[in-house]
Amino acid sequence: MRAIGLDVHRDFCEVAIAEGGEVRSAGRIQTTPQALELFAGSLGGDDRVALEVTCGAWEIARIIEPHVERVVVVSPSDTGIRQARAKTDRLDARTLAKLLVAGELDSVWMPDARIQVLRRRLGRRAQLVHSRTRAKNEIHAVLQRRLTGRPPASDLFGVKGRRWLAGVELPLEERETVDACLRHVDFLDSEIGAVERLIAQQALGWPEIRRLMTVPGVNVIVAATFVAAVGDITRFPSPRQLVGYLGLDPKVRRRRHTDGSQSRVRRRRVTRWWRPAGRLPGRRAPCTPSTSASAPAAATRSRSSRRRASWRACSGACSRATRTTPTASRR
Repeated sequence: MRAIGLDVHRDFCEVAIAEGGEVRSAGRIQTTPQALELFAGSLGGDDRVALEVTCGAWEIARIIEPHVERVVVVSPSDTGIRQARAKTDRLDARTLAKLLVAGELDSVWMPDARIQVLRRRLGRRAQLVHSRTRAKNEIHAVLQRRLTGRPPASDLFGVKGRRWLAGVELPLEERETVDACLRHVDFLDSEIGAVERLIAQQALGWPEIRRLMTVPGVNVIVAATFVAAVGDITRFPSPRQLVGYLGLDPKVRRRRHTDGSQSRVRRRRVTRWWRPAGRLPGRRAPCTPSTSASAPAAATRSRSSRRRASWRACSGACSRATRTTPTASRR
């Protein structure tokens, strides 16, 4: 059995092979379907391949997967390659091969074909909505620069709002900007409507999405986004792990899915603003006596100075913990 690491780039993949306790570089292959098919045919049925999540990682995994025992697609944050002191394409591929043969790589969940299609369409819609928002904000910026005040209509881009916008006196260059942005908004509205129809045609055929739409306030786009992010909900052993996967649980543990794969989420800690000194969870109290060589020097300081240093250390720890948890609650 061999462990093969692929450092994926746009034009090529750097290959490294770990076999018999040794790791060697195996050159480069072109990142094209023909070259990848030829490379996959040279692999054995008991080989394992590891690569990081990139733009073309899923297509590379789809081509190689039928020819090997397993393809492990890992998150770059789980490999430690980004923090390496020496970082080259060859070293990155070797590191992936070493971690794979040691069994230290956890594969991320690989979506199936229909989930990938739904994600691409939802991503396309998100980009279109973002572009439309930018065009609308540019029109609002023109009105603010000319001190026109608030429009009489609640929807500036409706029938009444556009009639008022056409009657506003603006300089020539500002009028050109407004007209161009309105044309852009109209074009983006048609594109958003087209992609939403495609999403609805695909999503309404899923019983999971139709069931989610029975919840008040959940339309087809919200339900499709949830299913595209979660995928197969049965891969989560408990509802709490599903909530943690979505980033809604402040206490996140390491999760083992039903298919044997594992995934990790950065642990977040909720910090109370009223917590006294030395009571931060998971942190040593800043006023704990030290047993190092500097303890006599610390003992010679006055009690007030030690107290001030303790509170400064605790306040700094609280601020750092609060920055990592934007949803810190106050009681």
